[in-house]
Amino acid sequence: MTDTPKTTASSPLTHFDAQGQAHMVDVSAKASTHRVAVAEGRISMLPSTLALIQSGTAKKGDVLGIARIAGIQGAKKTSDLIPLCHPIALTRVAVEFEVDESGNSVLCRATAECTGQTGVEMEALTACSVALLTIYDMCKAVDRGMTIGGVRLLEKKGGKSGVYSAT
Repeated sequence: MTDTPKTTASSPLTHFDAQGQAHMVDVSAKASTHRVAVAEGRISMLPSTLALIQSGTAKKGDVLGIARIAGIQGAKKTSDLIPLCHPIALTRVAVEFEVDESGNSVLCRATAECTGQTGVEMEALTACSVALLTIYDMCKAVDRGMTIGGVRLLEKKGGKSGVYSAT
């Protein structure tokens, strides 16, 4: 019995074998290539909450600095959180924030990179999600109505499937 993913017209999902059982995809035959993925998401909040974040006077400290570290840590732990993800030797994770005063929100953009046999999309998405959740956690005492949304893959490069770019 082989672990090679079987995709059929009825199920193109690679995490299921020919019998429909979940399995970790066998990537042993794939070439190691440089892989990059970028994800983004946004957290919206009250203007006063955004002002606290910008001033650095939130009760728990430097919200964006701590959220950046949390996002990086989240990327490193992705395979512990997502059951069928391969552990990946990340070569770079970057988490950046853009404050949108007119929209009372913070945009998060996370980039993950590796040289390996499988992509880093899940690591970029996890980094972004964990960073946004950390902002929520640090500010929930003053604004429980914050909303997180729009978490998505912006682009990915490398591997057999090549380049993907969101439109």
